[in-house]
Order: sequence, then structure tokens, then C-alpha cells
Amino acid sequence: MKRLVILVAAAALCVPAAALAADAQPNATSMAAHSCKTQQTQMGATAFKALYKTYGACVSKAVRTANGAIQNASATCKAEQAADSAAFAAKYGSAGKSNGKGKGQSADALGACVSSTAQAANDAKTSALVRGAKACKTERAAGAAAFAAKYHTFGACVSKQAKS
Repeated sequence: MKRLVILVAAAALCVPAAALAADAQPNATSMAAHSCKTQQTQMGATAFKALYKTYGACVSKAVRTANGAIQNASATCKAEQAADSAAFAAKYGSAGKSNGKGKGQSADALGACVSSTAQAANDAKTSALVRGAKACKTERAAGAAAFAAKYHTFGACVSKQAKS
């Protein structure tokens, strides 16, 4: 099982950055890998390991978050498209271009909207986790006993900090 998680994480890292481009359909695995790499870099190895134990654990959790972001973005974008399809196409569409699958500008616009909206939500979640981890790291350094009594685990602290 650990090998499978590591293989999935390694494969996700091989996805080119172009997969995260605004006109591509979002991919939960690549969004998750990007989020975990960002967290690992910005939190530092100690805080990252205290929160996730392994990189694969981070990717596994982040895939669920990314899937939720994609589903929410899809619903939001479909509602926006239904409200005013001309304005939606002008905002997200690529004038005169087809996506190569015969679906045309409307599908391009919806894909661009879902991708950019999901990526923004995923980036916001990543930033909140990084901020929470940094705050918890500082609080834990100020007093380990008080920290343990208040939160019990580093993950509980990060979760509480990220929500506020």
C-alpha cells in the first residue's frame, strides 16, 4: 500500500505544469501534488512531517480536498454560465477556438472557469494550512507542555488555525 501511494505521488509530480494551466481541465492528483510540494517547501520539513508523517499521506488527503474543490467549482461555473451565457463565454471563452473535440467555445469556457476556480480554492486551502502550521510551530516552540494540553496534536492545532 505504501508503495502504491508513493508511486501515485511520484507519477503526480511528473505531470507537467501545463496541466495546471487555466484552459486545461483540472486534475485532482496534480493539484494535490502541487499543494503538498508547496506545503513542504513553505512549512519546512519538521512541520510538514509533524502534520503528515509522509508525503504520500499529504497527497492522499489533498486529493480529497482537490476533488471537493473541483466539484464545487463545477457547480459554481455551471450556475454562472446558466445565469448569463454570453458574459460567461466572454469572460472565460477563447474566441473562435475549439477544444479540438468538437465541443467548441462553450466547453472551453466551462473548462477554463472550472480550472481557474478550483485552482484558486486549492491555493487558498494550501495557504491556510501553511499559515496554520507556521503559527502552530511558533506556539509549540513557546511552550510544548501548554501546546500539548491545548491541542494534543500538531495536526489539531493546524486544523484549528487554518479554519480561523
